[in-house]
Amino acid sequence: MKKVLVIGYVWPEPNSSAAGSHMLSLLRLFKQQGWQVEFTSPAQETLHQINLADEGISQHAIRLNCDSFDVYVADYNPDIVLFDRFMMEEQFGWRVDKACPNAIKILDTEDLQCLRHARHQALKRNRELVDADLASDIAKREIAAILRCDLSLIISPHEITLLTDYFKVDSALLHWLPFMVQLDKLPEATLAFEQRQHFITIGNFRHAPNWGAVLYLQSLWPKIKTHLPNAECHIYGAYPPPKATALHNPKSGFLIKGWAENALTVMEQARVCLAPLRFGAGLKGKLLDAMMMQTPSVTTLVGSEGMHGQQPWPGQIAHSDEDFIHAAVSLYQNSEQWSLAQSHAHTLLGQRYDANRLGTALINKIQTVTDNLEQHRLANFTGAMLKHHTLASTRYMSQWIAAKQKQQ
Repeated sequence: MKKVLVIGYVWPEPNSSAAGSHMLSLLRLFKQQGWQVEFTSPAQETLHQINLADEGISQHAIRLNCDSFDVYVADYNPDIVLFDRFMMEEQFGWRVDKACPNAIKILDTEDLQCLRHARHQALKRNRELVDADLASDIAKREIAAILRCDLSLIISPHEITLLTDYFKVDSALLHWLPFMVQLDKLPEATLAFEQRQHFITIGNFRHAPNWGAVLYLQSLWPKIKTHLPNAECHIYGAYPPPKATALHNPKSGFLIKGWAENALTVMEQARVCLAPLRFGAGLKGKLLDAMMMQTPSVTTLVGSEGMHGQQPWPGQIAHSDEDFIHAAVSLYQNSEQWSLAQSHAHTLLGQRYDANRLGTALINKIQTVTDNLEQHRLANFTGAMLKHHTLASTRYMSQWIAAKQKQQ
């Protein structure tokens, strides 16, 4: 029986974020193989984190810059170590290499943070993305972590293309893994057009693209409201800060609802999902939720990126403020257009998000890397070089911090 160690940036919150839901899908996939799975994190526990024991998964708290991890990981002796985002590989990858050199190292990027950061910087400067935005310190750190690992899980085809074409990462180190949906557990039918009302958007407020989308939507809402005076916009999301709750305006119908106990329930009750994302990366969980509940959506090119390939979008993709406003009003009012958009969701889910097919492909990829690990690593000289220097520089920096902490 394989032993898997997952080192999480945060404890999984599948009801708070797409990242949390994606992580839970991975944990369940590993358990389905009969593997032993332990989740560990240096983060503080939270109110909304899942009870891992209910999933048959053990958990263990770890500390940053502490040699106790070396003893812990050597004792657990995992066959596979999954890092949740590149920062965890930076912190603990060299320790895993030292204590468990034969463990397969997998990086779950969630999304490319360097791409998200680059787009944010370009947006703040009110200009198009340029190469200099991509060549950031975050990119150097993230790409280095990808190269140091045996395999990296990439959620979007667009990001795989960016990694291979722009950053020149060997495709053998990458594996496409979008959201995994248990299609047989989806409802065959959801609420009809006439049974639904209002607009919805949803997303963790701690995620900068989500907060940016809420602010952008606030600027668009008055024009939408002019055409639909009885409609409301319901904004759900975990951890709303005071600056978000201050936007709550019952008079205008712009309502900050905060935490949703069940995102799919509130998504099904809405007639249209709005996601005016102006920057970001990866895939958008709110838009997947909309597909699963057959709720047509209006989004941007950034929002739809990597999610539908050549398939029709289950709603509309807007290219300007006017497009977005018109699409929102049109979908909300036109039942025929709404039903056509809704019908595209089922096809799209089946073609791109089938958990059974995606899970089998990932397990096969892991087995292939395992069976050819020595040759796989020999072919990645850049990764070996980075490991060599990281083991020295990161190790001594971490030991310096640990020694300093002991003196306090």
